[in-house]
Amino acid sequence: MSTATSPAAPAPAGAELTLHDVRLGHPDGAAVPGTVVLRIAPGELLAVVGPSGCGKSTLLRTLAGLLPPLDGRVTQDGEPIGRPAADRALVFQHDALLPWRTVRANVELPLAIRRFPRAERRRSAADWLERVGLAGHAHKLPHQLSGGQRQRVQLARALAGRPRAVLMDEPFGALDAHTRAEMQDLLVDVLQGTGATVVFVTHDVDEALHLGDRVLLLGSGQVLDVSHPRERDARHAPDTTELRRRILESL
Repeated sequence: MSTATSPAAPAPAGAELTLHDVRLGHPDGAAVPGTVVLRIAPGELLAVVGPSGCGKSTLLRTLAGLLPPLDGRVTQDGEPIGRPAADRALVFQHDALLPWRTVRANVELPLAIRRFPRAERRRSAADWLERVGLAGHAHKLPHQLSGGQRQRVQLARALAGRPRAVLMDEPFGALDAHTRAEMQDLLVDVLQGTGATVVFVTHDVDEALHLGDRVLLLGSGQVLDVSHPRERDARHAPDTTELRRRILESL
């Protein structure tokens, strides 16, 4: 019998992710200037912005356990992150779906890897596809979907595995403005009740201000609180406008 936690179990608590004087970079390449000192609270949505080359994608891969820090420590709930783990999911700008697997089979993948029984995988995939608005597309292949639909599948696949942390690398960057706004709203909707901690990298300042509880300016190391996270009507509020100005100046 599988000892894995059932997808129908209560949502796990979000992970606490901490960077202790971390220097980011690749062992065979240049280091990212400066060090990062940061605590990401359980259940927080942290948006990350910064100029090209400042280490945004490197930060995500370090948090995922794919890339060790050049110096300092990276921890999850106080324990060192040394390798990838099932409770940390990565979501990319390009959907990274397996082209030979159906939509349903792609969503089931993280559960299949963890040896969940087939009936549980099917129930979980069906539930997540319904939540992302793709219940009628389960038997299609990825090439039969639009770009926005493929990103919905990738989001469903990431969350079906019940991660405690979701690390998102410009997931909506290749979408048109209308689809991008739809995906932002969908992300807010489907994250409700998951408990997951989210680190969301973006080049779009307005996207960061809409989604994030806080915004990390990676180039300068500043972390700014967002007054009205995930409220569309707050886009033109004076404090949002001032925060946007501060971020753009830092960039």
